[in-house]
Amino acid sequence: MVRATSGQCSMASFRSLTKYIRMVGWFSTEMKHSVLHITTLTLILGAFEANAIALADCTRTTHVSHGGEADHSDLGDGRVMWRNWWSQEGTATNFSIVDCAPGAALMFRTAEERMNTRLPFERTDKALKVVERHETGARAFATFERIATDLKSIARDIEIKTLDAEPCACAASYPELRNGKAKFEVRGVAQ
Repeated sequence: MVRATSGQCSMASFRSLTKYIRMVGWFSTEMKHSVLHITTLTLILGAFEANAIALADCTRTTHVSHGGEADHSDLGDGRVMWRNWWSQEGTATNFSIVDCAPGAALMFRTAEERMNTRLPFERTDKALKVVERHETGARAFATFERIATDLKSIARDIEIKTLDAEPCACAASYPELRNGKAKFEVRGVAQ
């Protein structure tokens, strides 16, 4: 779906179009009205789309200055992915892959240092290669269980669960797949 930007849905555009329609003398009055109605409807629908969340809007700090979400990606076929980061008194990198329709999520840690008594590790590149191999193949075989099995010797804290709320990346890429989950909200404003 192509989403309109606010520049494409401006009142100035509408005024320019109506001025043009008035200038074109060979249009019948009915034809001018039809064009105006279609244009108005298009601008209104475009304005709603312009208010939609973009994946870039999902990058944010979730824990005042020391934790957040970044690198949101649309993997296609209703699946999204992003990185969670933490950097206070220790560092950690986690990833979440979500099938938006059912809300199924695969979550795993690829790096950590001074987060607990475990030895530090950094295996982000290796883990992302596993995910890429699964995601570039047939989706029928890229199940969370198979990905988790292949990540077992690379990542830590691997978990598969079902989300009750729509994550930002799903709201941005697949809002039509919410299916009764709590709607994602940015800064207290429903999107």
